[in-house]
Amino acid sequence: MSEEKTEQETVENTEEELEQNINEAEAEAEAVENEFDLLQTELTELKDKYARVHADFDNIKKRLEREKYTAVEYSNEKFAKDMIPVMDALDGAMKSADGDADKAERFDNLKEGIELTHKSLLTQLEKHGVTLVAHDEPFDPNIHNAVQAIDSEDVESGQIVQTFQTGYKYKSRPLREAMVIVAN
Repeated sequence: MSEEKTEQETVENTEEELEQNINEAEAEAEAVENEFDLLQTELTELKDKYARVHADFDNIKKRLEREKYTAVEYSNEKFAKDMIPVMDALDGAMKSADGDADKAERFDNLKEGIELTHKSLLTQLEKHGVTLVAHDEPFDPNIHNAVQAIDSEDVESGQIVQTFQTGYKYKSRPLREAMVIVAN
């Protein structure tokens, strides 16, 4: 009987262990399922967040593209506004030529108006980075175009003797080379 009792106790212990193992497995499965649900929720949230960030990025990209286009389209607006006083000066110079004064006085007024307009134009160009190419510097093939070379006792070799056409630079880049005669 004691063997039977021991066997029965062993079976009962095994059943209890089995039941305990099943309960532990069910608890572990439930924990894994809960963790899976949490991860699934987190994944959904991250996908949504990614979609929103991607949409925001696309919107910013489109807005920057529009702003770039607008900036390029209206990039010369400030320059154009600064040229209006030059046009006003030219209008004034033309009106002074039609005055009732004698020819010599009209000529002097016209000459003065043209000089003021020229000065105003140079000032506005310099304000926007456009400068004259210097004529009193040694010859520089990057900003000067030598159309002729002559012998000169007054000017040393490599120096500019005369300028045929004024050159212009925008900041450091040449817009138009100065056409010059260079001393040999």
